[in-house]
Amino acid sequence: MASLNVSVVSADREVWTGAASQVVARTVEGEIGILAGHEPLLALLGAGEVRVTTGSGEKVTVDAEGGFLSVDHDTVTIVAGKATLA
Repeated sequence: MASLNVSVVSADREVWTGAASQVVARTVEGEIGILAGHEPLLALLGAGEVRVTTGSGEKVTVDAEGGFLSVDHDTVTIVAGKATLA
């Protein structure tokens, strides 16, 4: 199964990084789900949860506020003004 390389960072530190099968995040235009093979995307983050499902099925939740989300070649980068593990 193909996987995503995910990195979640806040303004001052790396919050979580690793391989995942799915990422769900809230953007200013609504919630979006990302799987391997997703087309390139750049979106503004809204305040809310970023939910990451790892390849082993573990759920990681990050509370994020402000910033952006980028998807390119199965790499998801989330840069938030504020982000903490929930």
